[in-house]
Amino acid sequence: QVQVLESGGGTVQAGESLRLSCTTSGLAFDDYVMGWYRQAPGKTREGVACISWYGDKTYYLDSVKGRFTISRDNAKNTLDLHMDSLKPDDTAMYYCAADKGEYDFCSASWPLYWGQGTQVTVSS
Repeated sequence: QVQVLESGGGTVQAGESLRLSCTTSGLAFDDYVMGWYRQAPGKTREGVACISWYGDKTYYLDSVKGRFTISRDNAKNTLDLHMDSLKPDDTAMYYCAADKGEYDFCSASWPLYWGQGTQVTVSS
């Protein structure tokens, strides 16, 4: 049984930083491209960042470029999202995702596996 588990959400002030982490079980981590999606209340879920099997290729949503950094450690089966200069518009439930597609899968499709999400709230 595949499990995807996020951690690290919380409430911060605008301009502060936060790091989200994701671990998986039940799948061969380095066989999957990984990514983060988010969904704000009343809005469609959107792909925020995704990364190739070996971490050499990344995709970022335009609104987070230069502020968010996605990384993975295949030896530890972990995926991170470092979020700097957070804005109130970044407030959302953030979901870790795993897929068998291309490294930029999160830009245009839904993944094979989702986590339950972790809430990020940015106050002004």
